[in-house]
Amino acid sequence: MQASPTTALHRSANRAIVTRLVPQVHRQFPFTISVAEDEMRLQKAVAIRAAAYGRHIPELAMKFADADLLDRSPGVAILVAESKEDGAPLGSIRIQTNQFHPLLIEQAVDLAKQPGDVQAELTRLCVCQQSVGRIVKLALFRATFQYCLRYGIDRLVIGAREPLDRQYRGLLFEELYPGRGAIPLAYANNIPHHILFLDIETAPRRWEEANHPMHRFLTAPDHPDIDLNRRNVVDTIFH
Repeated sequence: MQASPTTALHRSANRAIVTRLVPQVHRQFPFTISVAEDEMRLQKAVAIRAAAYGRHIPELAMKFADADLLDRSPGVAILVAESKEDGAPLGSIRIQTNQFHPLLIEQAVDLAKQPGDVQAELTRLCVCQQSVGRIVKLALFRATFQYCLRYGIDRLVIGAREPLDRQYRGLLFEELYPGRGAIPLAYANNIPHHILFLDIETAPRRWEEANHPMHRFLTAPDHPDIDLNRRNVVDTIFH
């Protein structure tokens, strides 16, 4: 029997992020993940961001040494992973919603959306080089998905350069404009990026249908080491 397109995509693309060792759903991590709402956690996110991006593009280490305006803007959440042992930052990701301002990616593409849709762009994903970095990345994706569910985000959008786009395709992100290919993003040094999206409502069903190894890990709520509560309710999203 011929594999469905979804299953085929899952088999060929998910290896970039999914391994045979997906953590147990409620296994405790050697780190915590929370929303960086205070200056201390924001600076930790900035530090791991500068270190991670600087490894690949050295000039970005200096550029990312300080928080930018978007980091402190309403409608933006920065998730940061911190070591339980010493509090050191191990990873981070930024979630910008279109609640208050257009997404950065809208500088380059038109996002088809219905009135009232809440879309969010993922940027600044970074993890440490330690062995725990793989689990940190998986946990950040779980926290991101759970954040979307909690705060009413309808769709995630991301610009991903090659070969990093494979990790999102492995999570069944889809091309926003199939066949268009990668396009340069001015806010990302004009490096060509593939524009991918994930529909939050249908993602659990698609992961289940594809027998995706990350399905239960991503969709299970209430992990003891993930705290997505926000004290600043002004910035949160409500339908």
